[in-house]
Amino acid sequence: MAFARLDIHRRNRGERTLVTLAGDIGPATTPLLRAAVEQCLLDGVTVIDIDMTTVGSCDARGLDVLLSASRRASRVHARLRLHHPCAQITRLLDTTGSTSLLLTAPVSPVPPAASGDLMSTATRAPEDPARRPDQPVLRDGIRLRRLTRWQAEDMREDIADLAAESVAGTAGEAYHDRGDFLHRLAVTAHRPGFALLVAETTVLIGCAFGYPVDPDGSDRRWFDGTLQEIIQRLTSRARFVVLTQVVAHPHAQHRDIARRLQQRLLTDLRSSLGVTLLHPADQAGQAAFSSWGWQNMGEVVGLPGPVAPCVLTLSSEGQPSARR
Repeated sequence: MAFARLDIHRRNRGERTLVTLAGDIGPATTPLLRAAVEQCLLDGVTVIDIDMTTVGSCDARGLDVLLSASRRASRVHARLRLHHPCAQITRLLDTTGSTSLLLTAPVSPVPPAASGDLMSTATRAPEDPARRPDQPVLRDGIRLRRLTRWQAEDMREDIADLAAESVAGTAGEAYHDRGDFLHRLAVTAHRPGFALLVAETTVLIGCAFGYPVDPDGSDRRWFDGTLQEIIQRLTSRARFVVLTQVVAHPHAQHRDIARRLQQRLLTDLRSSLGVTLLHPADQAGQAAFSSWGWQNMGEVVGLPGPVAPCVLTLSSEGQPSARR
């Protein structure tokens, strides 16, 4: 008999809350879902956004819980809405005439999540080679998942809190201003191919985000052409991923999180080379990246701006990048 599991994560934003579900909604997990949405209403939430990107299936009882919660929300001038349901849930909504009640706009159905991508700390199902990049991976009780731009915007304050916590009291704190971090995230989110991954237990413990740079020069309006040519000359690679930020909770238990996030980001963006730029005086940042396997290629001069940044590279193939 298969063990059904549903992970529920809630993040509040004033009177609005985002409830992220991962797993399946069935007889064993429906009570968890009911308790979660009822608690939102008891807390006075006026907008309940339920992210179903990583929900593989939902039965009729689960749908009834959502419809009941939606009706209760309407009675207290609140609103419940679903986002990114899989194909099975979309068909269930359509068959029962519930689409207009729970969805804010038409959605494009996507294949249901493969069961092999959800793992517990005790057992692990065989991995599915056709796993979509947006599906979560659980290992050792830690979930890695890719966020949409909408999800990244909703979680940006939580991510900024983690970034501040990760450098608090360190020598690198001066180079990680919260406002600068939020600006960097906002700018990167608008670049073609933007990807953001988070690592979670019951709380956020890590994140990494960036974007790909292709050899055809189509990204040069986003990435300085001179710097692109220099990196290609230094590494002999025509395509790479710019990792704008890697953040990990400082606790020793989570020291491997940064490595897992950055390797997964390179895999999702189908690149074997990562590149990042650091302030030359940010010794703590350089030490952290070095501990994750990055190679410091030195400072790049002749670029716009008052400071010549250090270029660091990471090869997902486990070999140091070539330097010429």
